[in-house]
Amino acid sequence: MTRIAERTVLFADLRGSTSLFERLGNAEATSVITHTVAELAKSVAERGGQVVKTLGDGLMAVFESSAPAAQAAGQMQDTLERLVTRGNAHGASAGLRALRVQVALARGEIVEMGGDCFGDAVNVAARLLDHAGDNETLVTDVVLAGLPPEQQLRFRSLDWMHLRGRAEPVHVHLLGGKRAGTDLVATAFGAVAPCAEPDGIRLLWQRVNRLYSSLKLPVVLGRSPQSAFCVDDSRVSRQHARLDWHGGVFALADLSYNGTYVRFASEDEVVSLRRGTCTLHGSGVIGLGGSPADPTSATVRFEVVHLADTQPCDPLGRD
Repeated sequence: MTRIAERTVLFADLRGSTSLFERLGNAEATSVITHTVAELAKSVAERGGQVVKTLGDGLMAVFESSAPAAQAAGQMQDTLERLVTRGNAHGASAGLRALRVQVALARGEIVEMGGDCFGDAVNVAARLLDHAGDNETLVTDVVLAGLPPEQQLRFRSLDWMHLRGRAEPVHVHLLGGKRAGTDLVATAFGAVAPCAEPDGIRLLWQRVNRLYSSLKLPVVLGRSPQSAFCVDDSRVSRQHARLDWHGGVFALADLSYNGTYVRFASEDEVVSLRRGTCTLHGSGVIGLGGSPADPTSATVRFEVVHLADTQPCDPLGRD
């Protein structure tokens, strides 16, 4: 039986699951992933949604309205956090500690047929996962409009994004979490106290030299011509990384399969981001798809700009 209905579509995807098979072996990794997806699916049922299908290390679900779908997304994040905490306990599987979850929601008219769902909302929600970082929930503007005011306040705009295979951009919002409103800013080298807010960040690649203020963010770096900062290199994903502004700092989130790497001018260490986030400070180099230590990698130089500085940072990342 075929039915056309207005629904909110939710996709959830576990990150870190692929490496589990190498670390734990097929049997234990399969058990960990299956158990975790089943726990996430409980959030759907408890909020009145329907799991359409499981996707190995993820799931697809539909809801009649957006509010319970957004609640289920938040509950999934909490569920995984509890499972990861349990993974730190004696005797629990170490594989749980490596898992992260991404959730994306879109709303629109869908076609329900043969136990599956089709339509633009399904495609948008699926593609939106490409832009989600670790433990992030992204929703479209239509989903946000269907939430009560107190629930809307938990989201902040990421502006318009171009999704793979879709001509028209989509206005996307991010569910706020523990990162917002903190006094310390998490970096790859520990927590640092916030200083005067920077005026912008400069990105340089080959002959491209652009300065972005916080009002112009987020910016997606990638190989796609539709990316705000296009880096045309075969190792760079179409949407490879997202530069964002929150809490008074610039943050870089990896969205790729080949990884994003950061080397600060003041440090010799190369920070590897695998679906993770790093606070950018000073100046340095971003490697897209390869380490900055590899001379063949596509590297973007960055400089956090304070216009009041009398001695500006060297954008080449030199001391």
